[in-house]
Amino acid sequence: MTDSTSLNRRRFLQGAGALWLLSVSRTGMAAGRHVVAVRIWPSSTYSRLTIESNTPLKYKQFALSNPDRVVVDIENIQLNRVLNDAGKLVREDDPWIKNVRVGQFDANTVRLVLEIKQNVTPRIFTLDPVAGINNRLVLDLYPVRRQQHTDDPLLALLEDYNQGDLGRSQPKDAPLPGKAGKDRPIVIMLDPGHGGEDSGAVGKHKTREKDVVLKIARRLKSLIDKQPNMRAYMTRNEDVFIPLKVRVAKARKQRADLFISIHADAFTSRAARGSSVFALSTKGATSTAARFLAQTQNASDLIGGVSISGDRYLDHTMFDMLQSRTINDSLSFGKEVLARMGKINHLHKRSVDQAGFAVLKAPDIPSILVETAFISNLEEERKLRTTRFQHQVADSILAGIKAYFAHGAGRT
Repeated sequence: MTDSTSLNRRRFLQGAGALWLLSVSRTGMAAGRHVVAVRIWPSSTYSRLTIESNTPLKYKQFALSNPDRVVVDIENIQLNRVLNDAGKLVREDDPWIKNVRVGQFDANTVRLVLEIKQNVTPRIFTLDPVAGINNRLVLDLYPVRRQQHTDDPLLALLEDYNQGDLGRSQPKDAPLPGKAGKDRPIVIMLDPGHGGEDSGAVGKHKTREKDVVLKIARRLKSLIDKQPNMRAYMTRNEDVFIPLKVRVAKARKQRADLFISIHADAFTSRAARGSSVFALSTKGATSTAARFLAQTQNASDLIGGVSISGDRYLDHTMFDMLQSRTINDSLSFGKEVLARMGKINHLHKRSVDQAGFAVLKAPDIPSILVETAFISNLEEERKLRTTRFQHQVADSILAGIKAYFAHGAGRT
């Protein structure tokens, strides 16, 4: 199966996409107006504005003060209803965007003016069509670095990633001293898949993977933090897009002992069902299903939207640093989690599967990807929507963590 086939399948299942989505009318399309959607994704880390068009967009971006504004002039388009209503998408709780105004600046240029609540660093880029999504113009608004929270390195990692220098954010120190779980708390990084532009798979009844797995991860973090010898962090705790490599980098920055990526994917057949656990393979996938799922998960960056410069570090460094011991540890950990998942749901496969999942490529952290259930299966979509099943998944993963360390695992 080709990557393009996987992406088209993925986009078909994604359905409506963003919650704040305005679609152009048939009249607007007939009139040749090219912007078909505007989306705004606010978060505490950064806010993103996406303009989707059926033609490539050319732009100029600059700043104005008193009040602080970010201005984007988009060339060779006409104002239409979708653009004109962009201001309605701004949420009152957006930390960075106060309002958005749009107007026809001249005969061939539409001007967007974003009034900003506090000092930001804008980053703007375009994306080619992918997986059924049209051309995109993406404007990210990052707070200045001095405003970042000292207990969360995500902003610094994103800045380094955007500069193509994620390597300098990686820890050069030894792992945390002492044995995890005995001499110090076990540090666990939880990774709710997808987010923001990338909604992940979407079930027949519009259940979005990104929403379900975030709820599960939040529940699991709450359970872990109640343990006297554990501490949990999350790669994202909001509906925000975080590149795959930044998720891995955040785990390494926190010097995590375990990395757990949580998903609820889809398959081409709605008959596919069951829970699965995956570990990394550097020698090819261990099954056709594992290869297929890795292709769809690895497409997250293309769908979520990253600029080219962000791809340089891990492609050339982390991929070459993988260690067989870490993969073996991942398999042992995954076996414990899979056994507990089998008590609450049918298992798609009774052994830990392997493939080249980009998000599992930390060279020094046992890492697994848990497919909680198939959101494309009608019965499992129903289960995924229930608080009861979400809590059962969290309980099962925690039981797997405890069993793994009870058997003598742990970094020193």
